[in-house]
Amino acid sequence: MSSRILWVQLGHGAAGFERLVAQCSAELRANIERGFTKARWYPLAQFIELNEQVDRVFGKGDLALVKQMGRYSADANLTTIYRLFFKVGSVQWILGRAVRLWSAHYDAGYFEVMTRGQRGAVLRMRGFPTPHRVHCLAVAGFIERSLELSGGKRPIVNEAKCRLRGDEFCQFDAGWA
Repeated sequence: MSSRILWVQLGHGAAGFERLVAQCSAELRANIERGFTKARWYPLAQFIELNEQVDRVFGKGDLALVKQMGRYSADANLTTIYRLFFKVGSVQWILGRAVRLWSAHYDAGYFEVMTRGQRGAVLRMRGFPTPHRVHCLAVAGFIERSLELSGGKRPIVNEAKCRLRGDEFCQFDAGWA
């Protein structure tokens, strides 16, 4: 959530930040003003609201910015403590760490990664209690940028399955050069 706030502050300044905060619910506004703590869990509903509000205030309201913010989240989160891993690990090695990274961001569900040769992978979200389009788009953007950061060229991430369409789990098919 803090990466979304940073995205707004860097891209839209203090005035943009104030415009966003004014549109948020009282509970989300209080958390934004207090500042998000990485060691604390926040309700998924607030994550959804924050993404939707950013997209509505600064985008077209079509959720297109959500994937961009997911990409930015990878930049903001993975280039700090994980920078060394991206320098020494292959794309496949980095994807294998995604399973562990899931539990650092979510307290429910789990993530599976299955490789497809040297330039492909299948990534699945399972057991997540509340599927939402915002979450799927954010994860797709995060995956795409993570592939780039780990050396994958021209990544393509397709949402092959989604619980919102009645599938058993959400699945992203990824490929890169």
